[in-house]
Amino acid sequence: MAGKKPLLSRLFGFRPEEEPQEERISVQPREEAAPPDLPPKQEADPFRLELKPDHAVSRLFRLWKDQSGGRTDLSLRFEDTNGEAVLPVSQAKQELARLLLTVNATANQRWNKVSPKSGAAPKQGEDPPPLPDMDAQAVAFVSNDRLTAWVLVYPPVGGGKELDRGMLTRALGEKQVKYGLDEDLLDTLPERPKRYFRLYLAARGKAAVHGKDGQVVDLFARKPERKLVLDEYNRVDYAAISFIQNAEEGDVICRIIAPTPGEPGKTVLGQELPARDGRPAVPPKGRNTALTEAGDALVATKTGHVEFNGRTFQVRPVLEVEGNVDYSTGHINFLGDVHIHGDICTGFTVRAMGNITVDGVVEAATVEAGADLIMVKGAQGDNRAVLRANHSIFAKYLENCCVYAMEDLHADCIINCDVYCDGLVEVRSGRGTIIGGSIRAAHEVSAGVVGSQSECHTNVVLGGLPCQEFDHEVLVREIADLEEELEKTERQPDSPAKFTRSGKLRMQLSLNKNKLEQFDRDLEELREHENEPGLRRLTCTVAYPGASVTIGPSFYRFREETRPVVATLLNGEISII
Repeated sequence: MAGKKPLLSRLFGFRPEEEPQEERISVQPREEAAPPDLPPKQEADPFRLELKPDHAVSRLFRLWKDQSGGRTDLSLRFEDTNGEAVLPVSQAKQELARLLLTVNATANQRWNKVSPKSGAAPKQGEDPPPLPDMDAQAVAFVSNDRLTAWVLVYPPVGGGKELDRGMLTRALGEKQVKYGLDEDLLDTLPERPKRYFRLYLAARGKAAVHGKDGQVVDLFARKPERKLVLDEYNRVDYAAISFIQNAEEGDVICRIIAPTPGEPGKTVLGQELPARDGRPAVPPKGRNTALTEAGDALVATKTGHVEFNGRTFQVRPVLEVEGNVDYSTGHINFLGDVHIHGDICTGFTVRAMGNITVDGVVEAATVEAGADLIMVKGAQGDNRAVLRANHSIFAKYLENCCVYAMEDLHADCIINCDVYCDGLVEVRSGRGTIIGGSIRAAHEVSAGVVGSQSECHTNVVLGGLPCQEFDHEVLVREIADLEEELEKTERQPDSPAKFTRSGKLRMQLSLNKNKLEQFDRDLEELREHENEPGLRRLTCTVAYPGASVTIGPSFYRFREETRPVVATLLNGEISII
């Protein structure tokens, strides 16, 4: 160290202080103590460039600090004047690796000029060889995205010049930095006490801001919630169940938010950064809807029921029948939704492509809904009513009816009905009773009571797709009838009427056979999963003698009152839990 002091004084213009005498310390033996708890290891700063003690920058910093009495710290950190990190963590890690390359090149070159050369140490009594004076050096660093430019300044050596604005301007000019310069920083940095061995943000570009895509804000639900609400007496108010979303002509169905344009940016090198404009939203425009002139809203062009079909909103007209469906109205066949405020009388038919809501009673009539069927009071079918829904059926009670539900069936009471359901049959609210008839469900039958104390025969059949299987049987019979009629027609003498009739029969026969093939494929795929445990089950609070359950090939008849009941298929046999 004694040989280095004269060199340090020549480098930074300070006289070294005398080295203190080495103090002898006697070490007394003592008992070993438990090692103190080590402080928790601090996580590395992702924005700071950490340098080893033997790095050229670290050496230059120690020499300058020892000789000049500098009170600053070595801080190569990506931060602004407020000490806040400027770059994202992921980008900062990449930029630190690039910064290290720049620092290695500049610091090693500077250290090699100020450090003693090999074999150049002065003899005893001789002065060290003179070293060249070196001005302060500003080094510019530009980030990879060209949005930030930084400066690092090394202090002068010997009689070299201190930092000035010109040095900073030249360093940035060498990197072609000309946009977003922090003029205040560049003007005041030469006078700051902490101007050396620190990383300063000298210029900041403007990032391109891409435009936001347009959006569709719905004012009507795309899928109305199907939820039965029980009151304090375990009853369902079926009059409150309605999936109809009424809209008047001109009502806004959804808002269309326009996209925003992009704002181009600029790098610190003055290069333009293009920005992408937002993409316009695709309006879900369907039947009986239209866009406003401004294109900012989708409105209904007719009064009716708003529904979403998976791609677009459409308004289906709602047929309101204020009284009963009887001779005053005749049969109803409607393309939209139907709301009947009275009863459907015996002998009449109501068909609709959408929902059918009946506030009164359904008598011995035929009702077919393309969506949901809601019967606020229920149905007294006199063994002649046929109720069908391509979605779900909701009813207060069902008595002496033939019922087909492609999805689920919810009721308070089912008496002497033939039910075909491809989903769940739930009879839990109100009386929660199933008495007599046959209930065929694909997955589950859940009820309060199955059967009666009078041992009325009540059959529950689980598995398959009852509605589709029934339609399959009907289709097979139709094909047989069409083939028989076609054969009769072919035996008739040739005539224009014969050719026309036979052509229609062949076309209908071909369509039915294609439909039958699709039925067969669906049923075959279903049978592959029929034996999965827990897939089909009967659950009820009490089952009376006379009730029976069939799951696949297994059959079980209740011989005594059983409560509670959970019947499932286990190892090929029906298990009653």
